[in-house]
Amino acid sequence: MTRAQRMLLKQRLRRFAVHAASHTLCLPVAISCLFPLGWMVSSSLKTQQTVFTDFSPVPVPAHVGNYLLAWTKGRFGMYFLNSLGYTFMTVLGVLILSSLAAYAFSRFAFRGSGFLHKLLLSTMLVPIPGAFVALYILLTQFGLIDQGAGEFLPRLGYILPQINGGLPFGIFIMKPFFDAIPKELEESAKVDGSGVLGVFWHIMLPLAKPALAVVALSTTLAAWNEFLLAYLVFSRHELMPLQRGLLAFQGAHLTDYSLLMAGMVITILPVVVIYLVMQRYIIQGITAGALKG
Repeated sequence: MTRAQRMLLKQRLRRFAVHAASHTLCLPVAISCLFPLGWMVSSSLKTQQTVFTDFSPVPVPAHVGNYLLAWTKGRFGMYFLNSLGYTFMTVLGVLILSSLAAYAFSRFAFRGSGFLHKLLLSTMLVPIPGAFVALYILLTQFGLIDQGAGEFLPRLGYILPQINGGLPFGIFIMKPFFDAIPKELEESAKVDGSGVLGVFWHIMLPLAKPALAVVALSTTLAAWNEFLLAYLVFSRHELMPLQRGLLAFQGAHLTDYSLLMAGMVITILPVVVIYLVMQRYIIQGITAGALKG
């Protein structure tokens, strides 16, 4: 065996050892993450009597009717449409406002811009529940708390705090993307007659699709899984989001676990579909963000 062959063999063995060690460390983490999901799906196909006694991954017979019962008994149709609307409006608001703000911070220099940018990012340290007292007083003064009259203002009072909570992260993700885009592209577009908004819409946003996908997915997860703010704003069940519907299967003395698991599967399906559709852009965004960092 020549020296070059020995060096090549050592490199392959070293690469194999690194891959084996990394897979050995990641495998238990993957199992610990996937096991609860598998147990949830399996339990959703069982009965209340067999949830804790039947340990087979795929029960026989599989009670697929649990999903229909969860949808009808828990009024999941109403909650699902509510969450769909709340999530869509929240994601749309965060994408529009954070992209405009990130573009402004990236391209327009004005007095105090650096301080304002850092101040906005510092609000990520304060979660929405940490400001519930002040938030409740503010929403009450503006009439955005559900008082039993009308539906538009309470829904608006539920959406606006979530948009406000998602803006700092959106600006944090999108500003580095705008910083990395060459200014020559904007100058050439301006020479062709495009204004500031035209450059933003036709040049900047298409190039920032990976960042938009990351912000959209993160905001979708936060808005779709939101639970506490709904209790602060809403008092009527017909305005509640989907996560509130899961409590329909939990009583004071008895919890219908099979229907609860079926309801939980229903709640995660839209997020899984969104991730599969946007997976390519999300990976590009995370990779590009890591390289910029």
